[in-house]
Amino acid sequence: MEALNSTLTTISDNLLQVENLTWVERQWANIFQGRNEFISLTVFAFIYREVIYFGKYVPWWICGKIKAFDKYKLQPDKEISEEQHQKCLNAVLKHHFLIEAPLQFGFHPVATFFGMKISEVPLPSWTTMFFQTFLCLVFEDFFHYVFHRILHYGPLYKNIHKMHHEYSAPYGLAAEYAHPIEIIILGMGTLLGPILIATSGFDLHVFTVIFFITCRTFQAVDAHSGYDFPWSLHNWVPFWAGAEHHDYHHQAFIGCYASSFRWWDTIFGTDDKYHAFREQQKVKAETKAKADMAKSQ
Repeated sequence: MEALNSTLTTISDNLLQVENLTWVERQWANIFQGRNEFISLTVFAFIYREVIYFGKYVPWWICGKIKAFDKYKLQPDKEISEEQHQKCLNAVLKHHFLIEAPLQFGFHPVATFFGMKISEVPLPSWTTMFFQTFLCLVFEDFFHYVFHRILHYGPLYKNIHKMHHEYSAPYGLAAEYAHPIEIIILGMGTLLGPILIATSGFDLHVFTVIFFITCRTFQAVDAHSGYDFPWSLHNWVPFWAGAEHHDYHHQAFIGCYASSFRWWDTIFGTDDKYHAFREQQKVKAETKAKADMAKSQ
């Protein structure tokens, strides 16, 4: 009887826990329910990554088909040919399946080794996830700034980073068009942030890591979109880099090395030419507007 009561209590507690879970938490638990945790996380992480990368590119692809959006292009005089697009797509798919997919097999072992929670529910609060994600973005941004700048050193640029700069007017899909060595080097910044948090006494859940990777992927695709809208984030958050910042890097092949934020380029003076260039553009636009107005009178 005591054993039966204990079993009923356990079942009751489990049912109560399920009832208290949010929809997101139930979906997360369902991924692992009755399945091997290693395989489930590895497969889910890879498929999810493909969905968000190509899914985030779709809106920019649609913008490219609508002429009304051309006025928001940062380099309107340059177009991506079908041949360039196909070359980029083939390279990105090859790198995703031959480089990133094998690396995904290390996700679960690394998470386990550093004590990250994986299939456990409930998930962390949104405030915890946002805070930890922000810390990861800050670390990745600094890492990216340092190693991106190093990759512009002569031999490293010629043999590795030059591939990414084939698109002087970038577009969303080209965010991960890069040499395999560059993908691994800069990708380390995405991995090391969560590891530092996990080893600093914080409780870190893999769900938070995936949320961070989602934000980072969206940021990368947006930064290479080639568009700057009035509602673009950098117009509301002054220290956010965005496409307007990174597009200059592709156009000038130098400066503006950071990924998400502007502060490192400002601190180290690697955005001086960027500011001068944007100021020249502003003056030219104002001069043209005055000339057009004079003609119309």
